[in-house]
Order: sequence, then C-alpha cells, then structure tokens
Amino acid sequence: MQHPPPDDELIRRFLAGDTDAFTRLVERHRQRVYNLCLRLLGDADDAADAAQDTFVSVFTKLDRFRGDAAFTTWMHRIAVNACYDVTRRRRRQPMLRLAGDGDAPVEETGSPVPDPADELAGTRDVVAALRAIPEEFRTAVVLADLQDLSYEEAAKVLDVPIGTVKSRVHRGRVALARAMGLESREHDRAAGASQEQA
Repeated sequence: MQHPPPDDELIRRFLAGDTDAFTRLVERHRQRVYNLCLRLLGDADDAADAAQDTFVSVFTKLDRFRGDAAFTTWMHRIAVNACYDVTRRRRRQPMLRLAGDGDAPVEETGSPVPDPADELAGTRDVVAALRAIPEEFRTAVVLADLQDLSYEEAAKVLDVPIGTVKSRVHRGRVALARAMGLESREHDRAAGASQEQA
C-alpha cells in the first residue's frame, strides 16, 4: 500500500507548479485548522472565515516557508494570526440595531443545524468558558490542550519563550476552571470534607 506523500514533498511539488499538491495539503489540514480557529473564536462562521484566510495566506506565502519549523507549526502560526485579525475586525463592526416595534420575528424553517463546537470542545460550557478567558491564555490553552502541541511547538507558533507558554497555559487553565465554576465546586468539596473531619 502506498503511503501519502509527506507535507514537505507536497510543498516541493506545489512550488514546482503542481496546484493539485496544494489541494492535497488543504484537504489534509483543513479540519485541524478549522478546529483551532473554532476553539479560539467560538463562532462557526468566524472560524470558517479565519480558516479560509489561513489557507489563502499559506498559498501566497508558501514560497517563503524556510522549513526551520514543521509545516504544521508554521501553518498554526498563520491560523492564530488569522484568528487575531477576525477578532480585530469583529471589534470594529458596529453593534446590530435593536429590533423595533414594527419588526416581526421570522419563523425558522428546516431542521436545526448542530453546533460543531459541541463536538469539538466537549460542551457549550467549555466553548463559552474559553471565550470568557483572556485571548493570550485562551490561545495557549487551545494550542497545548486541545490541539496537542508541545510547549516547544506552541512557543514557535506564538513566537514567545517556552516559559511564557507554560505560564499562559497554567493561568489559562485556572481561568478556564473559574469560568466553568469548577474552582468553586472544588472549594465546596474541600470545605465539606474538612467539616466532616471536625
């Protein structure tokens, strides 16, 4: 059985003019990039936009990829930056107007669309909690805990020292536990245990 070509071979083929090689790269990494964007942004439409922006950037910048890091690490860095760009654009958008008296609600037709965040990040509580923690901590936690990057790979993606990544992951986990109410439950359990011993 023939093994699929590694990323570096597909990159060489693409740079030699084989556009099908780039299509194979996209197909291979599309879901992972989308999952990363969804976890960072918490919105399926924003994640799709950021994933698309990522692959457009990869397409236009692939000739500048030096191979100092793994292709996936380089691509993750582009995806994280695409998410930051989407976040900045979102902040600049005007607020939606409030519905007036003359605005009638529109009946939704068809079956409900499942929220992909439920599958990808576990539960809506996790997704909401991720959105509630500061961006720099959220990014570190997503890269290390949800994308399974090593601290070294995450440091390359974020262009910060490994110690900074470790600190952000730790602080992000604490903030995430707080946002999900897990810290107070643990405190309540500990208090209950100490009362039983008294």
